[in-house]
Amino acid sequence: MSTTLTGRRAAAAVITAALLLPLAACGTSDDSKKESAGKSASSGARLTVLAAASLTDVFKTAGAAYEKEHPGTKVTFSFAGSQELAAQVKQGAPADALVTADTKTMDGLKSDTATPVVIAKNRLVIATREGNPEKIAGLKDLTDPELKVVLAAPEVPVGRYSKQVLDAQKLTVKPVSQEPNVRAVLSKVELGEADAGIVYRTDAATATDKVDAVDIPDAQNAVASYPAATLRQSKNTEAATAFVKWLSAPQAQKILQSAGFQQP
Repeated sequence: MSTTLTGRRAAAAVITAALLLPLAACGTSDDSKKESAGKSASSGARLTVLAAASLTDVFKTAGAAYEKEHPGTKVTFSFAGSQELAAQVKQGAPADALVTADTKTMDGLKSDTATPVVIAKNRLVIATREGNPEKIAGLKDLTDPELKVVLAAPEVPVGRYSKQVLDAQKLTVKPVSQEPNVRAVLSKVELGEADAGIVYRTDAATATDKVDAVDIPDAQNAVASYPAATLRQSKNTEAATAFVKWLSAPQAQKILQSAGFQQP
């Protein structure tokens, strides 16, 4: 009798263990998923980010840092003037996230993006040829008809900001050309095709061996804001959202500020 009872108890123990084992495994799996949340969001993802031309250098550094933090993730950037990027989004270009150099352009894409967040700010400077041979000291000097001044086109964020600061000082500047993005303005000055141009402070900082930067006082300057957002057309929404969120994280902010960008 006792032998039979003992056998029944043993069988019951085996059945109970068998029933509990999957539950235990399930709990372990859930815990692991929670611990790996964030990294798994972008693991193995291939992201395409449309970004303002003025972010060219700093985003290459930021992208490398992000890929190191998220093994298996590849971030590819497409840089252009913000107005060009907006046109690409409207045309359905395959991309996952967008970062513009102004809020106006981003606001015009509300139906195409998730809620944007400002990740950085910037200021304008006057870029001159190396050594500033024309002795340009401020905005007023740009009105000299003997000077070759180049500006960005008015539909480009930096062109709009340039017009804003010049209009505020009631200054009229007749540029020899109007460029499609800030890097094109900088290039004209670097190559000696222009005596001066208005660019972002961070762009001038990338070419200190070829141009000089003349500061514009804060009272006469404009603040450029850089909003970032996930694109609704993205096929990697979770990973794109993780990247956009990371741009506001301490490591990304350190990279941006080291390049001269201001805090959001």
